[in-house]
Amino acid sequence: MSVEKQELEKVVIKFAGDSGDGMQLTGMQFTGTSALLGNDIATFPDYPAEIRAPQGTVAGVSGFQVHIGHTQVLTPGDHADVLVAMNAAALKANLNYVSVGKTIILDTDNFRKRDWEKAGFDADPLSSGVLDNYSVIEAPITSLTKTALKDMGMDNKSVVRSKNMFALGMVYWMFSRPMTHTEKFLNDKFGKKAPIVAEANIKAMKAGYNYAETIEALSSAFTILPADLEPGVYKNVMGNQATAWGFLAAAEKAGLELFLGSYPITPASEILHEIAAYKHFGAKAFQAEDEIAGVVSAIGASFAGNLAITTTSGPGLALKTEGIGLAVITELPLVIVDVQRGGPSTGLPTKTEQSDLLQALYGRNGESPVIVIAASSPANCFDYAFEASKLALEHMTPVILLTDGYLGNGSQPWKIRTMDELPSITPKFVPDNLKEDWLPYMRDKDSLSRYWGIPGQKEFIHRIGGLEKDELTGNVSYDPVNHEHMVKTRAEKVRRVANYIPDLTVDGAQEGDLLVVGWGGTYGSLLTAINQCGCERDVEVGLAHFNYINPLPKNTAEVFSKFKKIIVCELNDGQFIHVLNSNVPQFKYERYNKIQGLPFTVNELHDAFNKILSED
Repeated sequence: MSVEKQELEKVVIKFAGDSGDGMQLTGMQFTGTSALLGNDIATFPDYPAEIRAPQGTVAGVSGFQVHIGHTQVLTPGDHADVLVAMNAAALKANLNYVSVGKTIILDTDNFRKRDWEKAGFDADPLSSGVLDNYSVIEAPITSLTKTALKDMGMDNKSVVRSKNMFALGMVYWMFSRPMTHTEKFLNDKFGKKAPIVAEANIKAMKAGYNYAETIEALSSAFTILPADLEPGVYKNVMGNQATAWGFLAAAEKAGLELFLGSYPITPASEILHEIAAYKHFGAKAFQAEDEIAGVVSAIGASFAGNLAITTTSGPGLALKTEGIGLAVITELPLVIVDVQRGGPSTGLPTKTEQSDLLQALYGRNGESPVIVIAASSPANCFDYAFEASKLALEHMTPVILLTDGYLGNGSQPWKIRTMDELPSITPKFVPDNLKEDWLPYMRDKDSLSRYWGIPGQKEFIHRIGGLEKDELTGNVSYDPVNHEHMVKTRAEKVRRVANYIPDLTVDGAQEGDLLVVGWGGTYGSLLTAINQCGCERDVEVGLAHFNYINPLPKNTAEVFSKFKKIIVCELNDGQFIHVLNSNVPQFKYERYNKIQGLPFTVNELHDAFNKILSED
């Protein structure tokens, strides 16, 4: 059949099915293939917290959304242009997030009466009219997969597991994607240990590709041309992967060995897995028995002269607080990564949220200030892991790096850089001219950072521990005046970090009607929304997005003063607005908050900004 290919600027595709249907793998393969073709990409994996939620229910739906484009892509998209629903529950969970008139591909083998009843439909969605406003492709994907693999000699369960590759083949045909990347992946993964599995999945994928070519409703295929990215070598990376690489690069740049002491926790575990894969680079990954062991092992490694990291999520950060306080009082460099998720308690382990900000800032006993920074995209998790390491090593204090489930599990193209392109890192080792007179808490007069005396050397014998220290010797001191002096010195050291971080910059209008304020992983949605507002209305809208939270950039008040209105947008119930009210209280702040375990959509932000712009 002759096929006409239509060029698209962007498309959003959602793969959804039961948690055992392989939707995450399917989405990642489509993403990887599109990245190799040069498209700009943003992804949003969405899966249940239960290891095995009830099959066929909405609670058990696993999804992977990918937004690919020829033009710049900053979000995974508000609504899908194509939904692949492998069962009735996947349709139920995602129908409201498909744009009217767009395409829905259904595996009709999983739309029997018991399927749609379990999913919560009142009537058969294939005949009730709920799909009348969409272009629906009814395909018996499971049956077709069985037919394609009937001569493979595999059991029924193994055959059915390949149906996700059949669906992937269909979508590859729809968007003119080659299958070679996935073929290589399958052969590399299964070729030696289970070649029949590789062969079956490749055969199913090709069957889906050929089947799509025969569907009359798909008489035209689409293509998305490569994006106009800055020249360079790119790799598609997930945020947790980029975070791990940032630490590896920082350790090499600083001339130190990397030590990670962590306890597995969703959604941060992949950082531990990734660093463990680089033992040949000298990285040490210690899977501790609990969160407390993770942080104190990292403190011990820091004392011994390593770049020391511990990774966790909100519940684990709560358990690490006493250990972080120990790092504060000993003034040892330590990076704590918090990949935030919904709370409280175990809350929503697989959903994104920004609700740990106040815990990161204040969640310790005593006066325990630490540096707090936040990444704002999956790719720049690399940059802020590197930056967190630099700040910790050069200022001799703990740094908390905030990412979140959306950033950690999401992916986008990352431009690979050489080590020469990265900034220098100069650990606060004792200078040669001070070694003879060194005392453990002697300080650099500008930064107030104490000098790092690595034990195991005769001249650096000293005491260390959690009791308050004498201002120079580090010996235990209960002197009240000394305690107050040390408390204020540690706080001032963190405040002076403002002299070493970049000024706050503004995207969009540099002054005018509305300043949108955000932090962390909301950057892509906020930037897209302010650009839309600026194009549609005769208004000046800017975005001030914070990566440095404690201390705030020195020019924060100056930036805020240039706008008539300020709205603070967060995926929590209003935590950063408390920080701003404490640090720059001279301004009035409006707020827009969302606490649904989901990132902002551009449409909801667009409506919120227009509403505040319309108010007198």
